[in-house]
Amino acid sequence: MKKKIHPNYHKIKVVMTDGSHFETKSTWGKEGETLKLDIDSKSHAAWIGGSQKILDKGRVSKFNKKFSNLLSKMKKPKK
Repeated sequence: MKKKIHPNYHKIKVVMTDGSHFETKSTWGKEGETLKLDIDSKSHAAWIGGSQKILDKGRVSKFNKKFSNLLSKMKKPKK
């Protein structure tokens, strides 16, 4: 293996959005640094089941209005 091409693998502290923390090994930062997360599994809608809240109903209704005729044309048999 070539020398000095691999990143340094060391311990860091990760702080979650709720203030809890844990220690892990990473190539991020330097030994002993703290990584503060903006989004994690305790706050992101994908993990907490809040994706329905993010859904922009205006865009969905606009899409349905724009393409509603397309579906009805596909179902009609040609004469």
